[in-house]
Amino acid sequence: MAGPADEHRLIAGVFTERVRGVASDDWERPAPCAGWVARDVVGHLVEWFPGFLHAGAGVELPKGPPVAEDPVAAWAVHSDGVQALLDDPATAGKVLRNPNIGEMPLDQAVAMFYTSDVFMHTWDLARATGQDERLDPQRCAAMLEGMLPMDAALRSSGHYGPRVGVPDDADPQTRLLAFIGRTP
Repeated sequence: MAGPADEHRLIAGVFTERVRGVASDDWERPAPCAGWVARDVVGHLVEWFPGFLHAGAGVELPKGPPVAEDPVAAWAVHSDGVQALLDDPATAGKVLRNPNIGEMPLDQAVAMFYTSDVFMHTWDLARATGQDERLDPQRCAAMLEGMLPMDAALRSSGHYGPRVGVPDDADPQTRLLAFIGRTP
């Protein structure tokens, strides 16, 4: 099984392809997240995670240009900074402390909270900009299996919309997206 650094490299790599694939006039196209446009999907990932890392582990990520000015460069600087953090052997000994989750090895916290967010938002950016929307079905199934027992907590966090109904025999991607409140 791949570790957090390799998982991020793979998942962020796919997201990077989608970011680079956005036509310059498509950044303002509506995204599946209510009230968001394509640019906001990148902005969300670039903006929430640095504060989470700083507050929980004292880690500072490099800052790129504002997403409003250059979403491609903003994502590249951010993603490269996260990858460098995960590739650094010293990261394995660091701990993230958070009042909501307690203490967790930093690399595992990045994988659980951030890399999984990048994975799910890959679909949002692809859908908003007319790109390939396919996600890895095995990862979709594994994420859904891990999230199902936390349904009430996830809904109460405000980060997920209401479940969308899909047939019981829907594919793993459709079931995951419906679970997090997207209409696949």
